[in-house]
Amino acid sequence: MRGKRVTAQDVADKAGVSRHAVSRCFREGTYLSEAKRAKIVAVANELGYRPNALAASLKGQNTKLIGIVSGNLSNFYDAQIISGLVERLSSNGKWPVVLSGGDDDLLQSHVLDVLAYPLEAMILRAGSLDSALSEQCGRLGIPLILSGARPDDRSVGDSVCCENSLGVGLAVKCLHDRGRRRIAYVGGPKHLVSEKERFGGFLGALGAHGLSPVRVVHSDFSFPGGECAAGELFGGSEKPDGIFCSNDALALGVLSAVRARFGVSVPDDVSIIGFDDIPMAQWPDFQLTTIANPISATVEGVMELLTERLANPGAPSRHVAIKPEIILRNTH
Repeated sequence: MRGKRVTAQDVADKAGVSRHAVSRCFREGTYLSEAKRAKIVAVANELGYRPNALAASLKGQNTKLIGIVSGNLSNFYDAQIISGLVERLSSNGKWPVVLSGGDDDLLQSHVLDVLAYPLEAMILRAGSLDSALSEQCGRLGIPLILSGARPDDRSVGDSVCCENSLGVGLAVKCLHDRGRRRIAYVGGPKHLVSEKERFGGFLGALGAHGLSPVRVVHSDFSFPGGECAAGELFGGSEKPDGIFCSNDALALGVLSAVRARFGVSVPDDVSIIGFDDIPMAQWPDFQLTTIANPISATVEGVMELLTERLANPGAPSRHVAIKPEIILRNTH
């Protein structure tokens, strides 16, 4: 049966010292004689004692806790971003606390709960910025870093985001240069900031060529969502000859469905372009043409902002723009 956690008082009693001496032994920058320190460390090792980091944080020490709000990790791209952030934070001596979930209301509730802990910073990867979250972080003095979205109010936090409109413009130009004129759009949930930017960029780029979308379908940024969207696009009489999908998961779902269910040749009959350039896009069965939204650049951007913010809490908010580029493969 598992026993109770060993406390500083347990160590103090066995070592014959005060509890304050045990606390000083494990706190950087405090004086304690070498003999007493060696005795306390020996007893602590014997009993299996480890200082309580959260308790220490209440006395002014850094907790090293970094909250990460990830949203739904079934999104391939977001899962890789979170994996990269967890790896980098851990290697930098930080302790990431990841919150994930598909229900926005439940996720916001969990976020507000975790703010009860002494976080050094919060990284928001999921959805749109909730005003209650930004206000609460501000009151608690917890720096907020947005990844994948840029806040309307620049004062609420730092941000890292791909230039979505620029990336979509590259995709539309590629489709237009290929001779595609019946161009459809497949996107994710309408309320997400990135989706709003990509759809707006699509309409603007298409309009610059004197065109309007032949069809618009919104789904859930998933592979099955792309498969369902393909059914809507090719189930009617007016079929597209070009499709832009606002992330790669949707594009791969569309690509698989049009080949398997509708007997459509890609790229002879229809061109398909995605966004993000996840590793699966390079697989031989897909070879998806897509817009690269570099994961490494996003992770580096977040880490850069985090380091600067912790070093200088009062500095003005800063935005890091990620430059997209088109990756030409076999589906355009």
